[in-house]
Amino acid sequence: QVQLVESGGGLVQAGGSLRLSCAASGSIVSINGMDWYRQAPGKQRELVATITRGGRTNYADSMRGQFTISRDNAKNTVYLQKNSLRPEDTAVYYCHADTVNTPWGINRNIWGQGTLVTVSS
Repeated sequence: QVQLVESGGGLVQAGGSLRLSCAASGSIVSINGMDWYRQAPGKQRELVATITRGGRTNYADSMRGQFTISRDNAKNTVYLQKNSLRPEDTAVYYCHADTVNTPWGINRNIWGQGTLVTVSS
């Protein structure tokens, strides 16, 4: 069974930086697109950024220029970087994989459990 596990969240002061990691585990042949979403308190989950297996990136309009998504295919890991954090960035950040190829078939629409980032003012 394929699982996604996020790490790197915690309490950060405004103006600080975050680097989140999401590692996929299990019998994985390859992973196609991977994404980061976030859900702020009392708000709906929203897309932050996506990255294809080939490294092509795309960002939600409101996130462009703030976040950087990257991945290491050899480690089955995707990263999210942001500098100059603001209290409005407080949210649970979720990792998502749209298609994971395993020796036994394709797993689709896989979510991590989320990691909480709290930005204090």
